[in-house]
Amino acid sequence: MADDPTAGEHGSPAHPRGHGTATRSPGGPEVHAPAVSGRLVRPAVPQPEQTGASEAGRASGPGRSATVTKRLANLLDADRGGRPGGSGGEPPPAADRTAWWWLRHEWTLAVLAGLLLAVVLTWPTLRHPWTTIPGDLGDPTLQAWQVAWSGHALLTDPLALWHSNTFFPERYTYAYSDTLLGYAPAGLFVSDPQEAVFRYNILYVLSHALAFVGAYALVRQVGARRIAAAVAAVAWAYAPWRLAHSGHLNILSIGGIALCLAMLARGHGWSLRDGHQPQRHRPGWALAGWLVAAWQVSLGFGIGLPLVYFLLAGCVVVAAAVGWVRLRRGRYLFGRRLLLADLGGGAVLAATCVSIGSVYLRVVDQNPQAERDLAWTRWLSPPLRGYVVAPADSWLWGTRHTYARAQLSWAPEMALLPGVTLIVLAALGLAYSSFRLRHRVLLGLGVLVSGALGLGSNLGADGDPGYLTLSRLLPGWDALRTPGRMMIWTSLLLAILAAGAITAIGDDMARAARGTPDESADNPKVAPTVRPGWRVARVALVLPLALVLVEGVNRTPHPEVPRAPTALRSASAPLLVLPSDGLLELNIMLWSTDGFPQVANGLAGFVPTSQQRTREITAAFPDPASVAYLRQAGIRSVVVLPDRLAGTAWDGVPNRPVDGLGITREEVDGALVYHLDPSTG
Repeated sequence: MADDPTAGEHGSPAHPRGHGTATRSPGGPEVHAPAVSGRLVRPAVPQPEQTGASEAGRASGPGRSATVTKRLANLLDADRGGRPGGSGGEPPPAADRTAWWWLRHEWTLAVLAGLLLAVVLTWPTLRHPWTTIPGDLGDPTLQAWQVAWSGHALLTDPLALWHSNTFFPERYTYAYSDTLLGYAPAGLFVSDPQEAVFRYNILYVLSHALAFVGAYALVRQVGARRIAAAVAAVAWAYAPWRLAHSGHLNILSIGGIALCLAMLARGHGWSLRDGHQPQRHRPGWALAGWLVAAWQVSLGFGIGLPLVYFLLAGCVVVAAAVGWVRLRRGRYLFGRRLLLADLGGGAVLAATCVSIGSVYLRVVDQNPQAERDLAWTRWLSPPLRGYVVAPADSWLWGTRHTYARAQLSWAPEMALLPGVTLIVLAALGLAYSSFRLRHRVLLGLGVLVSGALGLGSNLGADGDPGYLTLSRLLPGWDALRTPGRMMIWTSLLLAILAAGAITAIGDDMARAARGTPDESADNPKVAPTVRPGWRVARVALVLPLALVLVEGVNRTPHPEVPRAPTALRSASAPLLVLPSDGLLELNIMLWSTDGFPQVANGLAGFVPTSQQRTREITAAFPDPASVAYLRQAGIRSVVVLPDRLAGTAWDGVPNRPVDGLGITREEVDGALVYHLDPSTG
């Protein structure tokens, strides 16, 4: 595709010399910005802090409280149009940007705030990061192993990444669940279970920080003020419903969704307040957005696949818009560089999907039982009342909603409260917002559609049309058996609506603080004055932020992780640990990070045929049949944990004799190690 000959530097129509474009100051009249050599020069707009500081200062009187209020108000204010900056105004030239300028830059402060909030609102995760883990002792220990294994494989044998050390002798075992592959760098040089738990806890905290920063960036890009973006980011990153998934790092790792959308919007010069601005095309940002999307998908298809389909739908809409503009106006919306960035980034995302998806298809081919029918989706479909029920780990709502949760068949996937404050602010944002009416309508429709899909089979006639329709039509969607996780998208749209309302309130406060309309609004040469109490009024916008923070406070349990038995170091690999069922399998996977020996243990959403056969035969261990079977399968050692056998199929194993079986048994710190090496037979 050739560029439009009338396009400027970024593939947009160049403005003729001597002409300008209309723009509007925050709360002020339209003024005309001159264009110089096809590039827009942004006019200097009088800011309340600059023009009325002396009047406000005299009205407030001297004192420390007035200074603090002024600084807080300045921090909460922002320019319009979703163009985040530093401390205010246009950034200085690159040569004049000192270290202090970078430290007080908006994005530096946003990242630091995200990290601080993550530490505080996930506390006490970092109190004992080597020995405790948030949630429970099930999935978190599995995911700690997943992160550690991917890092170990990258260092030792990248080609064997998918063939992990668990579920011996099966292959492609790393793909038996969402892989968290994108976190592989965090798993480098893990040497023991304590180190794996520490890395997991760090990622747990950082995933919340990234969710905040990603949502903040997206909401700022679409045109909200800083305080509005902060409220939206906290409301999304720390929504009450997410507390039900404290043990699911793959579900908590959603920051890449908002971040990639923010980058793509910035790269394509688009926001809700200003629409499409071709002069603001940034191909580099667009490419970065696609790469972040690919990274998000690498963390797991459970959350990444809906993002892929959303981006695909967006590409269809944009392609139709490009074709329409080309047909009606004879020019292209995008320049060559932006198109190449989109094609290159889209190719990386597609390659990521195909490469990971092909591995999952291999798993299903080798294990037909791994493919689940839609009965799982029907069972996990939440009722409509689930949207106003909070999980037990919510500090504010958990106890109050105990009875309501008891009415849900599976509360962890059906307690979906996005936050009372968020719901109220989003409802306000539908009627009163800084965003255009058509955009609010589209956001509202998005909330309804995503919320309806989240009901699964409880919408319409058995989910048709709805979630089950997508399960039948879209490749891979049938594997997403938990419709309630569509709340990721519902709450994000609610957050954007809420940000529009808060931004509108801030805009009205700014307009009310300026001089009378006949003096300043109609005459840009007259500097508007600032009414004395307006900065104090702006500080009141902190109230919604405080409310969403309170709703995000957790009471998540942090149990101590069981220490690995010393006997595991005395056993030759490949080995089997008994008992071999239940959540202990996940603990064994974590324990295997000490050297990553091959183990026959493991737990997934299905039971491989070889594992089921091993469990059935070893119920009589040690006996001639089980010993012969294990030797044939390649197992060299069996570790028995007597304190874990009660009530299992292996209860009584320690009391059985080993005479005449050609094996040896030794006791190591209360555990039993059976050596099945053929040389001892």
